[in-house]
Amino acid sequence: MRPPPRPRTRRRPPRRRRRQDRRGRGRAGSWCWRPCSCAACGLVYELELVALAAYLIGDSVTQASVVLSVMVFAMGVGSLLAKRLRCRAAVGFGLLEALLALIGGCSALALYASFAWLGGSRYVLVAFSLAIGVLIGAEIPLLMTLIQRISRRDDQDAGGTVADLFAADYVGALVGGLAFPFLLLPWLGQLTSALLTGAVNTVVGGVLVLWLFGRDLTCRERLLLISANAAVLCVLATATALVDDFERFARHAVYGDRVRVAVQTSVQEVVLTGRRDEPPDLFLDGRLRISGRDECRYHQALVHPAMRGPHARVLILGGGDGLAAREVLRYDDVESVTVVEVDPGVVRLARTDPALTRLNGHAYGDRRVRVVHADAFHWLRTAPHTSPYDVIISDLPHPGITAGTKLYSEEFYGLTARVLADRGRLAVHAGPMRARPHTYWTVDATLRAAGFTTRPYGVTGRPAGFAGGPDRSAGEPPRAPHDWGLVLAAPAAARSPEPLPLGLSPAAPPRDVPTVAALEAGARRAERSRLPGLPPSTLMHPRYG
Repeated sequence: MRPPPRPRTRRRPPRRRRRQDRRGRGRAGSWCWRPCSCAACGLVYELELVALAAYLIGDSVTQASVVLSVMVFAMGVGSLLAKRLRCRAAVGFGLLEALLALIGGCSALALYASFAWLGGSRYVLVAFSLAIGVLIGAEIPLLMTLIQRISRRDDQDAGGTVADLFAADYVGALVGGLAFPFLLLPWLGQLTSALLTGAVNTVVGGVLVLWLFGRDLTCRERLLLISANAAVLCVLATATALVDDFERFARHAVYGDRVRVAVQTSVQEVVLTGRRDEPPDLFLDGRLRISGRDECRYHQALVHPAMRGPHARVLILGGGDGLAAREVLRYDDVESVTVVEVDPGVVRLARTDPALTRLNGHAYGDRRVRVVHADAFHWLRTAPHTSPYDVIISDLPHPGITAGTKLYSEEFYGLTARVLADRGRLAVHAGPMRARPHTYWTVDATLRAAGFTTRPYGVTGRPAGFAGGPDRSAGEPPRAPHDWGLVLAAPAAARSPEPLPLGLSPAAPPRDVPTVAALEAGARRAERSRLPGLPPSTLMHPRYG
């Protein structure tokens, strides 16, 4: 008779198996931060290209569209090309990350160098967008291949690990998107931020491959990856050490060899050129804003026609350099001047730099001047309406620059009308009349749509004179155009059958002001170039380009 069978007992897995399981789970958990770091670096490269292109070329909407569309297309191309590397996914991914770190880290340097010494950077921007997009697009397919191998080998859930990978990728995009504008850009600047991001990308990518996928590599492949990452780190470290010298040489190539002041404020880059004993040139974000040798022609034509009539209370929107305030303060019966300037760094420079203070006549030392550091649009929305202004001077950047488009919208002029007295006047810098007639006459149409009656006029400058911040995306040289288009406006309630007069106030200074005949000649030149039927520009439908 056979003995009864023994009850089956559950056998415990051997210790080696449990160690492999823990190691597999540790490998799976490692995905949560390393792919996150790689994704963050990729997004920083993308944002770096957009920011630098908007600064160097202008028109941030166009540059962002070019970079994003080209990069997304290139990511699709990279995904297809990654099929050829699936047989050697580990070493392919490691070399790809090293190449991405090198190209992405040096992209800002190359873009700035092409602008400084070659005069243009559009093609370089597209080339780097393509290259970075292809490399980013090849990352995910190779990682997916490696995940499948590890899952089969360590009995892991491939679907769950893929979900972790995509979650880490999205979290990395959030980290990179927030770190660039709030940490990297204000603390390190554009060039150093890209180089540091490349170094982080190199280290994280190398560790990811050598630690997690080291068993899939041969000794020769390990040596190749270590050498490639070390070489990339050496290049990035050398570039970081020399970035200040590079930036100084590039700045001299752009602005000339007489750069005196170059500061990066919280809003923009401010560069002042010229000797201390001569009128300076002021550049804001690479665009010539003030040319000391003939800025008086622009500011006199902008300010003095608006001072005809009551002018006890004056509001200047922009004009942080103090030059519009200088012209206003030449009238002894002005009681108060309010300057709304978004960048405290420009005002600080206008107060302290000897050449600039001499040019603006120490306007900020006058007790009648009050400075408000705020965005003009936001300030007008919250400004009290109890004491309207007799004169408003809009001395703002060129309307063709995307960042300033809202300051030339129908909504903006509607807010301006709320703080303007019934008999008040508004003077607007509307951009170059000859080089950009569409932009100029769109400003005029927008003012009319906001309820103003207008009188377009202009003044000519020297062939290499002051340019009120032209947008370089039109291919204009930094010191073009040769004229300034201006518009004098008044509330529609004050409209009369006669055109809005361009005459000067009886209290006008006796010298160094444009004559009435010169102003009328500028108005006739403007009317000859009129473009009728243009729609106004609004926040939702910007018409400037």
